[in-house]
Amino acid sequence: MKELDINGYKETIIERSDYPIELCKQILNNETTAILGYGPQGRGQGLNMRDQGFDVILGIRKGISWEKALEDGWVEGENLYSIQEAAEKGTIIQFLLSDAGQIQAWPMVKENLKEGDALYFSHGFGVIFHDDTGIVPPDDVDVILVAPKGSGLTVRTHFQAGRGINASFAVHQDFTGKARERCIATAFAFGSGHLFETTFAKEVHSDLTGERCVLMGLLQGAFLAQYEVLREHGHSPSEAYNETIEEALQSLYPLVSEKGMDWMYANCSTTAQRGALDWAPKFRDTLKPVIEECYQKVISGVEAKRAIESNSKSDYRDTLGKELAAVNSQEMWVAGKELRQLRPENL
Repeated sequence: MKELDINGYKETIIERSDYPIELCKQILNNETTAILGYGPQGRGQGLNMRDQGFDVILGIRKGISWEKALEDGWVEGENLYSIQEAAEKGTIIQFLLSDAGQIQAWPMVKENLKEGDALYFSHGFGVIFHDDTGIVPPDDVDVILVAPKGSGLTVRTHFQAGRGINASFAVHQDFTGKARERCIATAFAFGSGHLFETTFAKEVHSDLTGERCVLMGLLQGAFLAQYEVLREHGHSPSEAYNETIEEALQSLYPLVSEKGMDWMYANCSTTAQRGALDWAPKFRDTLKPVIEECYQKVISGVEAKRAIESNSKSDYRDTLGKELAAVNSQEMWVAGKELRQLRPENL
């Protein structure tokens, strides 16, 4: 374990070396992990656990996800079941359906929970916004969370590359006295990098804010704003795309990932450094009130209600498809599709 002291805030980081895979197998020796759902997280965590030799089964509705699971080598009646069958068989129930799917499946899952089971989440949404979701775990089970700080796709691809996605973990309810060990062992069973502790509430509040702001919503908004300004002032699509996105993704962001923002600044021209240092505070001052507004709507439950209402509609997938198609058809991303093909590794 690594003790951190960042400006007086002390944290304990749990590393892979603290929980080698053999120790995780000992902790989970008598457990059957039932993963309900085969979306990005269910698929990534399930395949990784299976590859590492853990006793894991899937619970999926028949349809596209079921066919995908068969393609991935899961076997019906052996480690692939209906959601209800898997819930009955599991001792650690990884509830990885979509938030809307969890609401629908919760009565059945709750009915099949046995005393001493662990109810596992990768998102605190259902439990924290229980007034809207109806998800209130019974008192006689452990309630735990491991939230990878990345998509389910990268949980899988990083594992395959010998790397790992860092994750937060939380124990909401410890009925058995083993909840923490079960939680941490499961996190490393699917290949997490390092772990930091949180609560269900802090996880969902930070996660929803991040998705709406810097990680996704703000990112798309900022990219589009700069691209549009450059195009409106006569710059070509390829120039606007390269100066807005391609240089960021291919050159600058990897430097930030490697050693931090100052490292990226230090490896740019003095003119670029001066401009970035001068303008960063202006963007912070402009954006911070917007992010604060977003955070307040998250913690108040406004964003949760909107997500539940939207994602529970019968035409949700059709509507989402149209919205994503609209993003895909923006000139900025049309340019990106053409220009990515011209990267040397793609020729």
